[in-house]
Amino acid sequence: MDAQQILQAIQIAADPSQDRALQAQAVDYLATVRQEIKGAWSIPLQLFLEQNPDASRKHSVHARLFSLQLLDDFLDSGLDQLDAPTFQALEEAFVGYIHSEYVFGPAEVSAPFIRNKFSHTLALLFVSTYPHQWPAFFSTMFALLRAQPDPANSNIPTSSAGASGSLPLNLHVCVLFFRLLIEISGEVFDATLKAARTFDHGRYARDSRVRDEIRSRDASDMNTAVLTVISECEQRLIQLRQEAVSGGGAVSLNLERDRQRIELEEVVDYGIRAYASYVPWIDINLTVNEHTVPLIFRLLADPSSPIRQATALALLRIVQKGLKEPSDKLRLIQVLSLGEVLEALEDKTRKAKEGGKKVDESEELYREALGKLACGLGLELVKLMEDATFDARGRQIAEQFLEKLLPVVLQILADEYDDTSSTVLPLISTILTAYKKTKKNFPTTHLTDAKRNFLTSLLTVVLQKMKWDPEDLGGGVTGEEADEAFEEMDDDDRLAFDTMRKDLRTILDSILVIDEQLVTGAVRTIALTTLAEYQKKSSESGGKDVSIPWQDAELAVYLVFLYGEIHKPKDKGKTMYVQLPPELAADKEKRKKADFSNLPLTPHGELMYALTTSGVSNYPHVAVRGMFFECIGRYAEFFNARKDCLVSVLEALVDVRGMHHPKTNRRGRIFYIFNRFIKEVRYDLPTNIIPSLLESIQDLLELHVELPAPNSDEGGGSGGSSPTQSQHDLLDEAVKTPGPFDNQLYLFETIGMLVALVPEEQQVGLLQAVTNPLLVDLSQTIQTPIHSPKEVLPVLRAHHLIEALASVVKGFPDAPQPPLPADYRPPGRTEVFKGIAEAVLVSLEVMSGFRIVREASRFAFTRIVATSGSFVAQYIPTLILRLLSSPFEPSELVDFLMFLGLVLHRLENEVGNMLDELIYPLHSQVTQLLSQPTDGTDMKSIQNSTKKAYGDFLASITGSGQLSSVFVSDRNAQHLDAIISLIIQIALDNSDPTGQKTAFVLLSRFVLQFATIPQATNGASAEGDKGKAPSTDPLPRPVPGFERFVYERLVPLAFEVPASPGFNVKDGQAFSVLGEIGVLLKSIHRARGQEALDYLANNFLPLKNIMLSSLRTVVARTTVRPSTSIRAFSAGARALGGGHHAPPPANVGEGAKAGEVATDENQSTGLERFQLMGQMKGVDVFNMEPLQMTKQGTTKDPIIVPSFSRHRSIGCTGFPADSHDTIWLAASADREFNRCPECGNVYKLDYQGGPEEDHHH
Repeated sequence: MDAQQILQAIQIAADPSQDRALQAQAVDYLATVRQEIKGAWSIPLQLFLEQNPDASRKHSVHARLFSLQLLDDFLDSGLDQLDAPTFQALEEAFVGYIHSEYVFGPAEVSAPFIRNKFSHTLALLFVSTYPHQWPAFFSTMFALLRAQPDPANSNIPTSSAGASGSLPLNLHVCVLFFRLLIEISGEVFDATLKAARTFDHGRYARDSRVRDEIRSRDASDMNTAVLTVISECEQRLIQLRQEAVSGGGAVSLNLERDRQRIELEEVVDYGIRAYASYVPWIDINLTVNEHTVPLIFRLLADPSSPIRQATALALLRIVQKGLKEPSDKLRLIQVLSLGEVLEALEDKTRKAKEGGKKVDESEELYREALGKLACGLGLELVKLMEDATFDARGRQIAEQFLEKLLPVVLQILADEYDDTSSTVLPLISTILTAYKKTKKNFPTTHLTDAKRNFLTSLLTVVLQKMKWDPEDLGGGVTGEEADEAFEEMDDDDRLAFDTMRKDLRTILDSILVIDEQLVTGAVRTIALTTLAEYQKKSSESGGKDVSIPWQDAELAVYLVFLYGEIHKPKDKGKTMYVQLPPELAADKEKRKKADFSNLPLTPHGELMYALTTSGVSNYPHVAVRGMFFECIGRYAEFFNARKDCLVSVLEALVDVRGMHHPKTNRRGRIFYIFNRFIKEVRYDLPTNIIPSLLESIQDLLELHVELPAPNSDEGGGSGGSSPTQSQHDLLDEAVKTPGPFDNQLYLFETIGMLVALVPEEQQVGLLQAVTNPLLVDLSQTIQTPIHSPKEVLPVLRAHHLIEALASVVKGFPDAPQPPLPADYRPPGRTEVFKGIAEAVLVSLEVMSGFRIVREASRFAFTRIVATSGSFVAQYIPTLILRLLSSPFEPSELVDFLMFLGLVLHRLENEVGNMLDELIYPLHSQVTQLLSQPTDGTDMKSIQNSTKKAYGDFLASITGSGQLSSVFVSDRNAQHLDAIISLIIQIALDNSDPTGQKTAFVLLSRFVLQFATIPQATNGASAEGDKGKAPSTDPLPRPVPGFERFVYERLVPLAFEVPASPGFNVKDGQAFSVLGEIGVLLKSIHRARGQEALDYLANNFLPLKNIMLSSLRTVVARTTVRPSTSIRAFSAGARALGGGHHAPPPANVGEGAKAGEVATDENQSTGLERFQLMGQMKGVDVFNMEPLQMTKQGTTKDPIIVPSFSRHRSIGCTGFPADSHDTIWLAASADREFNRCPECGNVYKLDYQGGPEEDHHH
């Protein structure tokens, strides 16, 4: 290690004008230096301490800071004691540095961060050498506290003379000493720092030893020194403040007084912080006694806010200190009398804010510190109340203390600043949890008067806190200016409010469990009262009086939304909103025909009726209208029961309040809500208003086509046939970036739904009025030449036009499934859909080189096939040919296979010939992609997704009675071996258990279809299939010689996979693979009968040196008891295949004692017992709670879904929750994102299981 090279590298790295590449080299060099520091401490020590002739530091602050980092690495790298010369050199250097810099020098006044860093370095030296090498550390530091500088140097701050004429304090050294104590406590005790480190038993033992040594040797003197310094500085502060109040003196004297006051306040602040840092781990009798308590309470009311904040922290640490006996903790709380103190301080600080005085940030931080102290005290009291070892009298006293504290907690919760309010949320949550437990144990007597009063007060505060801050965004001002202010609100502020509302909702849910009527009654009362008041004032003033603040109006509408969330009756749909008479409640068929319009409303129905009739949709504030639209979208079923409210709501959705708002950015969400609303009420919508409704939204169909700015002009011209990579990137970004067009698609789909409702003779005209302009636009767009990457707007427009047409088609119902009646005639709209299909094919022919056009074409035909069925089958071969002839990208193959699966499902009778021609070329493409090297996680993810999609595609063929013959057709029989070989290859890949499972499913089907003999079908499975429904499997098509393939390839495979080193039976997915392997063996037995068992007994097993008795157990369980086949096969396969994994530990109960009936706790096993044990401890081991939806997931900020499996299902209901019907997503950790096709929510799977590639040992 060379000092000059280090200095040069630091200079380059710190200079922003240097070349980036050179800076990177410098940073890499410095990183190497840190890794090689080990025993080299002399050079960094020299760089840190070296001085110029004038005693100033020679090297830059960057170099000195890096030197301290090197010393930290050296001291932290080994936990053993230093050798004697090293320790002596470091001790002398550091003590000498303190003398020169803190006693006689400026204490690094120009670089305060050096002070902090040096404190940490000195603390590391201390914990490495105390007490065996440096027993005199504390006495050395104590002596320096009053070390006096050179009298000629007047810049060194000191206090006045101490008690009994002692020397004044050296304030620089005092602050250093306090910082050092804070760092030492952090190293040897702080739980947060320890949790951030990897556990090291040596460090743990060292830290415990250091704490014990300090407690036994120096704790008393250390505490005395700290409190003495704090006390002396406090007294001097009082004197200076009194002098300042009395006035007088020259200006220079006043300035000197202020300078001293600031320095003394810093010392007291750090002193009380140091005291707080060691309170948790030294004797309570030292830190809390008749001398310290008065000092602490004086400091808690000190004029300096930082001192008060630090003192509140110290008191919190005292209250939280672990004591052996609960009675000791209660006595401590009684001595401190914090309840009364907190009540007085909270009242004082709150009234200071209410009095109109401007409260600075430091004062609010003090209220926040008081909130944390109140929360900590309350939590300790709850612990005492729930401590079963504590006597009843003690628990009663703790409960009384808590009851006195609760009004203070509620006042803090009601604070206008959310940071302050949130400090008491943990206590409130804990109290409510205790209340819920009491209700569970004593359901009829749990709610005492004191508890009911607290819950009532708490609920009042919670509901008021759910309101937007009256001081935000211009107070109660309304109109366009207020809308602008609301929408331009800082994202962090909006997120903070949403987070606070979510936390308050959690409290509300807890109160709901304890007293449902209290919550629902309060919510209804506030909502109905506010809406009625608004309706009255609005009607009296002709809609001009909006004196109700928008915050109150928004809260009322939000509470209507919230009521449906918290009050969920058993009835669903429109029956949630009306009170059914007995005859309708008992007869579902009568309910379908009944008129609900005259039935009395439920409380939820009354809220919705008040919402829609109050006129609050006219309120001139975007937040109120936005919440109104969220309500009608969420509870659209109400309008099926009150059809008279439909028209007014549709008017609000369509006019300037909703979709025709002048600002386009406000329309997008309304497009989605309009779609959801129409989807729910369409069958109760008067068809006579649909033409005018369509006409009113016609002007909203102008497409928004926007390209992001290209990064460069590279790529030159393309002429539209050979798109460049820059064009692809630009178009991909345009499609993936959420924009107005994504919301427009909901509108196009809604148009389809509306047109589908009118009589058939009107549909074609209305449909063409929408589709013809789009088709003309598409025809013109695809003819536009493309000359450069920046001119790809026509491609994007073509993509948008195709997706818009497809979305219109999506709004129509699916075509009926075959077989169709002989006289069936397709509806007239089918011809329109054919025209769309032809236009899409022409566009694909012209722009097939662009991926986004291919994707849009597949999407369009997905919808066209679903709505038109076999009547568009003639277009499928052309579509497939044009898609396959395009330059396919690896990621597209998955989507193409999924699309083919849909086509096969819908057009099974029409695509046999096409599939016969397609099956092997498609197999070749899949084989080629899977054979590519996996040079990164992206390719690996694509390959895994391709295997799953290909497996699903083959499964759709093998599951069809008509299509499965393509595998043995004249064209494909010669390729059957290659197809199955690829499936076997997938089955052998232990890194992809999902693919493995699909592969074994396919192999089982192939065995049953191509290896079945009549004797096996009629005999072997007869016993096992008794009582089962007739099989719907495709008829067997025996292939000569296939049985040899089964015995030579598939039987060994069934034993090879679970016996392979990379197969981990403890993994849940691998365990399910075992099940499919068992099914494969059973399928072989079912297909070949006794012949299969004979082959295993006489051929396969003897070659493997396996005893027949071992096999009989496996076969018996596999063929006779399917419910145990997985477990039996997993054990058998390990035995037969020579597997070397140890079996997992058994999770079984101890069983019932003789003469007793077994309970679940006695007899449960496996996962059931795991879940039961968790429930007994109050733990939901499978975390069955719904995922909290607090935001709209985007690609930049997705919704994180933790998972112990790499693949799982996610049920999306939109944002806010339940915005649409549940859409199930097959999420995978192998994909970067998983997007909901309905609302666009983006989810990301956070895989928390073990790495699958590390299953072997």
